[in-house]
Amino acid sequence: MTDAVTTGGAEILTSSATDLVAAMEAGQVSSVEITQACLDRIEAVDRQVHAFLTVDAERALRQAREVDSRRAAGQRLGPLAGVPLAVKDLFCYQGMVTTAASRMLAGWVSPYTSTVVQRCVDAGMVILGKTNLDEFAMGSSTETSAFGPTHNPWDLERIPGGSGGGSAAALAAFQAPLALGTDTGGSIRLPAALTGTVGVKPTYGGTSRYGVIAMASSLDQPGPCARTVADAALLHQVIAGYDPMDQTSIPRDVPPVVEACRQIDLAGMRLGVVTGLSGQGYAPGVTQRFEEAVAALRGAGAEVIEVSCPHFEHALGAYYLIQPAEVSSNLARYDAMRYGLRLDDDGEHSAEQVMAASRGAGFGAEAKRRIILGTYALSSGYYDAYYGSAQKVRTLISRDFEAAWATCDALISPTTPTTAFRIGERTDDPLAMYQADLCTIPANLAGIATGSFPAGLAPEDGLPVGLQVMAPVLCDDRVYRVGAALEAQLEAAWGGPLLASIPPLGAAAKEDVR
Repeated sequence: MTDAVTTGGAEILTSSATDLVAAMEAGQVSSVEITQACLDRIEAVDRQVHAFLTVDAERALRQAREVDSRRAAGQRLGPLAGVPLAVKDLFCYQGMVTTAASRMLAGWVSPYTSTVVQRCVDAGMVILGKTNLDEFAMGSSTETSAFGPTHNPWDLERIPGGSGGGSAAALAAFQAPLALGTDTGGSIRLPAALTGTVGVKPTYGGTSRYGVIAMASSLDQPGPCARTVADAALLHQVIAGYDPMDQTSIPRDVPPVVEACRQIDLAGMRLGVVTGLSGQGYAPGVTQRFEEAVAALRGAGAEVIEVSCPHFEHALGAYYLIQPAEVSSNLARYDAMRYGLRLDDDGEHSAEQVMAASRGAGFGAEAKRRIILGTYALSSGYYDAYYGSAQKVRTLISRDFEAAWATCDALISPTTPTTAFRIGERTDDPLAMYQADLCTIPANLAGIATGSFPAGLAPEDGLPVGLQVMAPVLCDDRVYRVGAALEAQLEAAWGGPLLASIPPLGAAAKEDVR
């Protein structure tokens, strides 16, 4: 950390959360100054990026002042106290509009706060506001949001990934140093890969789902988003741990993720390259950067072997039966009877007519598509043929992972087959859109720990590429150890991190393709 943190807004915005905390502890900068710099940046660029749906400037500055007062009084504070945080608009936050980017919940103010957000507040973090997402987290591009798409800061004509594109774009646009996301089939990792940031999906049950609007309950998992591996680990440590309010929460200690970031020597670690997650259909630049990242990990001391997971090829099909089935169940509660959008309630229409009108207007095309698909898969006569068969494939995928752990400590692959595609390019082709999740879905089906880390820019378009790391259940620290080693190796080669300074929005660093 250097004194540059104190010299102006740009230095504050580009500093890591770790450096910001050190600067606050040294009295070089206050949380109010950091928070105001982020709010000013949001005001300046979010009309172009559209990362945020709601900004809570007044409460954020009040929280920042409280942290500054506590620090000045010599109170013991958490490791991220005073650091601003962007929150995906799927987390309930008392007193703030929570929409899940759907017209069904437009204007709904949450009466309570999710466990994960509350832990951040209790740790002294400053909540800037809510970020955009695909409606109810259904999508891979943040284009299905009822309030318009988010734009990738590297190229404003391209998508930032989804469903949590708003959180990742806020990081890449230097609007916030940290963010929260949820990952159902890649919704943290895919945006991280496409924006040159870090995103981790903890072990299923490692972070609480209480207060997170449900999409697919056996798959959803909150996780940290950041610009550096160490920052993601610090946020992971804050939000993780057992929660009695979540029946799927694991009553185990949080894995030593922060300590793992200091172990950038991978000597004695065996990494498996998943042979089925590469080759035909993968962009040449993605393949090139992935191979270079593998070489960098070898340079850090890891032994790299090839691993075959034969049932991964069926993961996409299984996921898009299981997930819509759970969507159909979870979204049934939005019936216009208790809360949410309510149309034609004029005394002349029956309850069924009110429900039909409200659901028809409240849900977007992708939500309707998945509700219909899921309802069909669960219907009498088709349950065993579709949903039941998909669950059997899920078991086979979990067994593939178990077999892999017998020969290696972690698995690696590209995070996604291509770099960010153009907005509107796949909106009329759902199957092409679903292909973006090809590499990420197996980890969700098995509930393991996984993350995406920057691997450079693709030579053909100058856009970010991500490397995915997968580790066994409750071995989240291995994900961070590999990610930190890759970050150290590539920063040594590049002379700095991928996101080191604020470029003009949309101007990818094509003249310095890393």
